[in-house]
Amino acid sequence: LRTHQWCFILFNVLLFHALLFGADLLEEYFLRSLPLPYTDVKTLEIRERARKLTMDPLKANLSYTISSAATCSDQEIFLLVLVCSSPENRTRRNVIRQTWGNVTDARSYAVLTLFVLGKPASVATQREISEEAQKHRDIIEGSFIDSPKMQTQKMLMSVEWTVTFCPQARYILKTDEDTFVGIASLAGYLLSLTQLEDVYVGRVVHQGVPNRDPESPGFVPIHQYSEEFYPDYCHGSAFVMSQDVARKVYVAAKEVPVSVPPEIFVGICAKKAGITPIHSSRFSGEKHISYNRCCYKFIFTSSDMEEDELFKDWKETSDGEDCSL
Repeated sequence: LRTHQWCFILFNVLLFHALLFGADLLEEYFLRSLPLPYTDVKTLEIRERARKLTMDPLKANLSYTISSAATCSDQEIFLLVLVCSSPENRTRRNVIRQTWGNVTDARSYAVLTLFVLGKPASVATQREISEEAQKHRDIIEGSFIDSPKMQTQKMLMSVEWTVTFCPQARYILKTDEDTFVGIASLAGYLLSLTQLEDVYVGRVVHQGVPNRDPESPGFVPIHQYSEEFYPDYCHGSAFVMSQDVARKVYVAAKEVPVSVPPEIFVGICAKKAGITPIHSSRFSGEKHISYNRCCYKFIFTSSDMEEDELFKDWKETSDGEDCSL
């Protein structure tokens, strides 16, 4: 080949690698919203109320059928993982307990994984959940019937439980039961953050549009939310909040309709509290990431995981072998 042909080939190889490894950085740069100014009086009021928040009245008036409050009482938690689960999915919860949910330590920092669910419609299922909770002590069950329409209520309950019973947890990861979570890589990322407050990080959704179809299960009427677009929010499959964000979301939630989807509910609350979501493409959002051992050691989450996949992928990625660049 002639010199100019070799140069052309080399240029294309370099361009390919630049696009491959630079995509995450470019995506995070362009999707990062500007910080919200704290000049709004209402925003300042929410932040101040969150700072002075006392949860003693809630402790005296429990709204939970089952609460694993004792699991948080006597230890400092670096990362509290709350897995939103359906009451009937006991098998899936056991799979998580045997894979990534079994991690209790990341770089010498404590990790705690709990499951959040509403009440089942079946008395037999409720009996099984009570036995499961007694055995594993990792279930938080609300007093409402679990259903697709109650998922925002479940999200609100998760925030309320966290600020009430686990106020010493530095970070809270909300995720779904069909998600793979790379605890080690996520913990490393959180330890690298220089921003210690207002941490609300995930795969940011920009200019989400409310569902105005009355026949759709996710219908949001104009009187409940009148804006053309939702504020930026983190995709609901997995996102992280710092403890102060959980407190601010809890305070702001009293003025936000629970008719919107749970992740959007959190996004609206965050905006009211002057919090800007931070984008990271290492959260997969709704995507399922094709398995690669080194890729799975780098990403934080992958959605839509089958149970057999979870066992296989966890076994291979939890070994001690490092990956090269």
